Amino acid sequence: MTSDGGHDGAQYLAGSPIRVAVLRTLRREPRRPADLTDTVDATRTTIQRILGGFRERDWVVKRDAVYHVTPTGERVYNAYERLLDEVELADRYGRFAAELERVNAGFPAEAIGTGELTVATEQNPLAVVDRLTGLLREANGAEIRAVSPVVVQQFNRAAAAALDDGSLIELVIDQDVLEASVSDFGPATDRALDDECATVYVSPEPIEYGLFECDGVACVTAYDRQNNPRCVLESTDPVVAEWVDDRFDSLVDDAQRLSAVVENV
Repeated sequence: MTSDGGHDGAQYLAGSPIRVAVLRTLRREPRRPADLTDTVDATRTTIQRILGGFRERDWVVKRDAVYHVTPTGERVYNAYERLLDEVELADRYGRFAAELERVNAGFPAEAIGTGELTVATEQNPLAVVDRLTGLLREANGAEIRAVSPVVVQQFNRAAAAALDDGSLIELVIDQDVLEASVSDFGPATDRALDDECATVYVSPEPIEYGLFECDGVACVTAYDRQNNPRCVLESTDPVVAEWVDDRFDSLVDDAQRLSAVVENV
């Protein structure tokens, strides 16, 4: 059999769910063709054809009329199952990953799938807002670090409640958020200026994704082109926590304190 980098074998296995079922069955226990016919919903002819294809690729061997999976056959099956898991993960996290990549956030690929994902839907467009608001309300006097590309009344109220409970809040916003806050949410802006437990920084560059960190939970929020929050990942994974810390510190390094810029708005 000629080698083509494994494409032929991958295409062969993926091309039929019956082939996958036969290899899965043999991986669990060696079988005779007749036993496979009883276990897998396929004719004897189909089973024999599949076993021939597996033998051609050295995925199985025949010993005393019984078919056994070889070590390479087992590896192929395991790799196929991992691929299916990755495709399922991509289906689940695709929108989150795509929106972050669109804005060049640099989110690490190994962090995909490390936590719980909340996704806004047509049936529940405020799912992400509600989840982030809930996390703020659950802070209970903890230290909070956050980055937000939008100003939302629910966030302001939850942040005020967190401050009332004794939380320390560090927040990074951009110029657009500052202008909207001054224009539409004056009392919240005044408290951000006056409350010693609140520290607000203004980034000179537009912010295009959200961050939230509190009590060992790190969150990353992906926004669409209209600045609607579409997905939020909550994770305790060290990779996510380190990435959030690095991004937050980098934004703070380039930002100014709110008090230094608000009088120019």
